[in-house]
Amino acid sequence: MRSISSIVAVATAILAVGHATSPPSTIVSSPGQTAKIPGWSLQSVLHASNDFTELSQPGVNVANWYRVSPRTTIMAGLIESGVYSDSDLWFSDNLNEIVDRSVFDTPWLYREEFTVNPSAGQHYFLVTHGINSKADIWLNGKKLTDKDFQEGSYGGHKYEVTNFLQSGSNAILIQAYETNYLLDSAMGFVDWNPYPPDNGTGVWRDVEISQTGPVSLAPIRFIHDWTPEKTSTKITIKVNATNLESHSIDGTLTGKIVLGSQRLALTEPFTLAGLEEKTISMTGQLQDPQIWWPWLWGDQPLYNVSVTALVNNEISDVAEPRRVGIRYIQSGLNKFGDRTFSINGLRFLPLGGGYSPDMFMRWDTEYVRKKFELMIDMGMNTVRLEGKQEHPELFELADEMGLMIMPGWECCDWWEGWTYNTDVPEYVRFTDHDYWVANYSMLHEASMMQTHPSVLAFLVGSDYWPDDRAASIYVDALKTWDWPNPIIASAGELGYPDILGLSGMKMDGPYDYVPPNYWYGGQVGAAFGFGSEEGPGVGTPEIRSLKKFLSEGDLNDLWTQPDKGLFHMSSDVSSFYTRSIYDDALWNRYGPPKSLDDYLLKAQIMDYEATRAEFEGFTSLQDASRPSTGVIYWMMNSAWPNLHWQLFDYYLNPAGSYFGSKVGARPEHISFSYDNGTVYLINRLNFLGKGESASRWVTIDLVDTAGKSLYHQRLQLHTRPNHSQGIANIAQAVNNIKDVGFLRLILSSDSKNDVVLSRNVYWLAPQNDVLNWNESNWFYTPISTYADYSSLQNLPGANVVTTGNRNSSSESTTTLQVHLENKSDIPAFFIRLVLIDSKTNDSIDPPFWSDNYVTLFPQESVDLTVSFNSSLSASPAVEVSGGNIEKHVITV
Repeated sequence: MRSISSIVAVATAILAVGHATSPPSTIVSSPGQTAKIPGWSLQSVLHASNDFTELSQPGVNVANWYRVSPRTTIMAGLIESGVYSDSDLWFSDNLNEIVDRSVFDTPWLYREEFTVNPSAGQHYFLVTHGINSKADIWLNGKKLTDKDFQEGSYGGHKYEVTNFLQSGSNAILIQAYETNYLLDSAMGFVDWNPYPPDNGTGVWRDVEISQTGPVSLAPIRFIHDWTPEKTSTKITIKVNATNLESHSIDGTLTGKIVLGSQRLALTEPFTLAGLEEKTISMTGQLQDPQIWWPWLWGDQPLYNVSVTALVNNEISDVAEPRRVGIRYIQSGLNKFGDRTFSINGLRFLPLGGGYSPDMFMRWDTEYVRKKFELMIDMGMNTVRLEGKQEHPELFELADEMGLMIMPGWECCDWWEGWTYNTDVPEYVRFTDHDYWVANYSMLHEASMMQTHPSVLAFLVGSDYWPDDRAASIYVDALKTWDWPNPIIASAGELGYPDILGLSGMKMDGPYDYVPPNYWYGGQVGAAFGFGSEEGPGVGTPEIRSLKKFLSEGDLNDLWTQPDKGLFHMSSDVSSFYTRSIYDDALWNRYGPPKSLDDYLLKAQIMDYEATRAEFEGFTSLQDASRPSTGVIYWMMNSAWPNLHWQLFDYYLNPAGSYFGSKVGARPEHISFSYDNGTVYLINRLNFLGKGESASRWVTIDLVDTAGKSLYHQRLQLHTRPNHSQGIANIAQAVNNIKDVGFLRLILSSDSKNDVVLSRNVYWLAPQNDVLNWNESNWFYTPISTYADYSSLQNLPGANVVTTGNRNSSSESTTTLQVHLENKSDIPAFFIRLVLIDSKTNDSIDPPFWSDNYVTLFPQESVDLTVSFNSSLSASPAVEVSGGNIEKHVITV
């Protein structure tokens, strides 16, 4: 759960609270059934009996334990139980002040009772999907496994427990051991944020009970041979079947693939020797398959796949149902050694961000759905997971919504314990046991992800590549599961294992502030090749979000102490603990802030132009001599309320970085290159009606701060799908700017500008920022001379008339229309619209604006829309402010 609970008093010591639980109704009762353990009683070993034989028997009184959800780290459980609250933990530096971290230095216990009534000929299993970082498991007074086997965040195992169970109540006890990020196979946050007090320890994924007959089934693998231009495809369903008896068994495997009226039935007889496990395949031909596309390019049809094992014409087991998509992914290296992708035969330019889970690994499907909706609203098509694969629901959401996912392992801890990695201590080195853990982890994650059409590739390394032994383990595990997608050595280019070769990806920064012209500079992290994680270090929340997690002192430090370490930036040992690089640019480019409000306005301006330039750079140059082939912004979102590295904040409130990205990643767009004055026409679509090209009109206008025209040009040209082209050069006109000029680019599909596809306004200084490329390091390139935008502080006030009305309203969604009209002869600069509730003055999050943070030319008007969940407010209003307009509120 993500919802912020009410503030509760935090005890000086953690005291056990809870209630007694009674076993639920029979958890499984027929072969083929699998059920999740519905919840846990949670307690520290410090406050529980040390007689685990007794404690893991049914009937033990645990009324004084915490009662928590089925997927719950220790900290998540304490929050759920009311010991802590989000609002307290997130506020200022409370995370360091109010949590007694010593209670996490010893193991914690998870206990639950469940009911089964075992019958002859039936088999029962306990299934884990990963426990942080390792665990002993007891069942009905007997030890099932220990921490040397049940190990790793992704260490999923299936234990037969038939002989452990008894009719009626049964009890399971899990002892989860404390996590050490450097020594354990866990999920760390590196420098993304402070570490959670419990280091993510606990049962963070589901634990399940399953029942089968004499034959059990593993998860299915889905294989097809469809390629573009084919009108049919061979479908293969593979599943590992295990004979649980000591004698030979004959049976039949049946399968169905269904989507609407399309149905394909499959069947395959099998014979298994005693205790034999083998792979059984079923094949069939599917005519006119419906093809799965990324969201911008088409629909996302998903076929339902079911597989059943029959023995003596009775169900023995049912494989976990899956939904699958048919699509074709290719990847390779171009002549420059850069990673490229294509989907269904078309060049694919991944644009996206790095995903972070909740700091306490709490899962909320609707919260993640909203994150993905915001990504799509921005025009993004890809999400990268660096070692945080979350749960199957994440991939199911991506399948439904058409977002591509790039999962992989993480950096900077146990996962990169290679002899050549000097970024971790010398004692962090893989042992034979670690390779064994890595193998099980890869096998489990492959079984979860193999069927999902949203998966673009798997990165078996992040900053560093796996050594040859680990790489072979990973590749073999993926191939064992018939992995259909590219396998990439790492997110960087420091080296590679022989089995995989070069990754074709770069991790050369930046991670901290760089100016807009950086992305056209042709060096380091600029817009060429595939940038696996890079960005200008921005993502400043607006004031309503800031006040939820910063004290008055913190807010004052934010704008008065540019070099001070800030708790909500990163860990105190990180290069990103301060905003000094960012603030140095803000002070020099836009002038020293005069107040918190002034600082936040300038921060949003900086964030907007920085993210817009990054995504425009990579989309503008996709057909350059050395093309851009993809970029992942660092980061998409934050694990907690953060001050940077996010395209929208923790509360799902979009700000400057969001709307800059939304402009820069438009499907059809017109952009300006800061370095040489080229205007680009960008097309990210895969078709244009029935034609290969279409007519477009481009209008270019440049005015000064007084509204005087410096340049005007109107062009008619043709656009091609999935293609970018330079169409004009206005460098000479830009040279006529005296202090600051405003450049407006309008792309329309008709000659009267009635259908505007992209409206884009820049503010330009006479001289660009000058970058000191030779002094670049891994996280930024210094600026030796700053562009001067300080005159924007002295713009005369503009008269902007704002009106609004309800465009539509339903039980689920309300849409408002806002009309902005600049009645002045000067530009109205950077108009911010905030959707609020008129009664509470709180922001309504998330809002989905058609555009925002807009700049209006003299006598220009625009109509904007905003949609939101109707349940969030019955009394919406819009707060309007900006660089040179008075703040006001309009009710709708």
